[in-house]
Parts: sequence; C-alpha cells; structure tokens
Amino acid sequence: MMTNLFSTFDPATSIKMSLNWMSTLLGMIMIPYSFWIMPNRMMIMFWMINEKLHNEFKMLMSSNQKGMTLMMVSLFLLILTNNLLGLMPYIFTSSSHLVFSLTLSAPLWLSMMIFGWFKNTKMMFAHMIPSGTPMMLMPFMVMIETISNIIRPGSLAVRLTANMIAGHLLMSLLGNKSLSMSSVMLIIIITIQIMLMMFETAVAIIQAYVFSILTTLYSSEVMN
Repeated sequence: MMTNLFSTFDPATSIKMSLNWMSTLLGMIMIPYSFWIMPNRMMIMFWMINEKLHNEFKMLMSSNQKGMTLMMVSLFLLILTNNLLGLMPYIFTSSSHLVFSLTLSAPLWLSMMIFGWFKNTKMMFAHMIPSGTPMMLMPFMVMIETISNIIRPGSLAVRLTANMIAGHLLMSLLGNKSLSMSSVMLIIIITIQIMLMMFETAVAIIQAYVFSILTTLYSSEVMN
C-alpha cells in the first residue's frame, strides 16, 4: 500500500534484497537479434533508428571522433528503454533516480575532461575565455566557465530525473483520486490519463534524445 505520493519511486521493498533495479536489464532480453532467422518489424525499426541516430550524431561530431557515434546511440537506446519500461505497470522506473542518471553522466563528463586537459590543454584554456572578452571581465569569465563545466553532469542527470518524476507523480495522483469518483468524473480522469500517457511517451523519447545530444555536444567541444 502506498503511504505517500513519493513512495512509488522508492527502490526498497519488503524483502531484504531489492530486485527493483533489475528492471534496468530487462531491455537486454531483446538485444540478441542475430538469433532471429527472418528479420522482423522490431529488428527493421531498430536498424532504422540506429542509422538515423548515427547520421544525426555524425553531423555534430568532429572528424576525429566519428567512432563515438556507436557509444552515443547505445546511450540513447539504454535511456529510452528504461524510460519506456517505466511507463508499464509494476515495473520500477530506474531513470527517475539520480543514481541511474548520475552514473551515466558523471563518468562520461569526467572522462571527457581528463582527455581534454591532457590532450588539448591549450584549447581547454582557450575555452575558458570567449573571444572578444574585455580584460576586466576575464577573471569572472574563467570562474563562470569553470562553474558551468562542473555542473554539466548534474544538469544532465537532474533534467532526466525531474522530467521522468513529474509525469509519474501526476499519473499516480490522478490514479489514487479516481477510486472515489462518480462514473462521469471517472471517464474524464481516464481520458486525461490516456492523454498524459501519450505525453509521457513523447517525454521519454525526447529526454533520451536530449541527454545523448548534449553529451555529444560536450564531447565535440573537448575533442575539436
């Protein structure tokens, strides 16, 4: 029984070892497409998404980082799978927790920073001060650029988590209040929930795309 509105995001259960986080690996069941004898529609759609995302990420990357498109496409598919799985009943939404999103954003950002400062030190210092900055504002620009670089993994993680939590909270609130309503109000609430479910599906796709696109842009700044 749900004690409060936020208990739907609680990863703990009544047993000693929680298996909620195992929902992150449910998408692995659909991965081995090589075992299919004949191509199916899901496989064809998967190939089309891969090709479209590969061309999209390739335009944003420089010539010396074309091989990173595979990593960004994999990142998009991982986040998208977890976002869509969270919309199904009785499946734990791992992407609505900072543990999941920070685990993705922090190592990627840290590896990019380490690579950039060791490989392109002069360019990283040049990024601290935009061209045309007056001499008096240079120390402040260095502080602002440093803070903006540090908060990038946090902003990526919080953006994904907050957008996934908001829709789930609204759907939980409407679902709990519909038990004691009249039949007319119940039809209205169900209609609103269907529309909200469609909206949450769009949000799940958009947030996975935004996360991977921003990661690609951050990497292109470091590896130019």
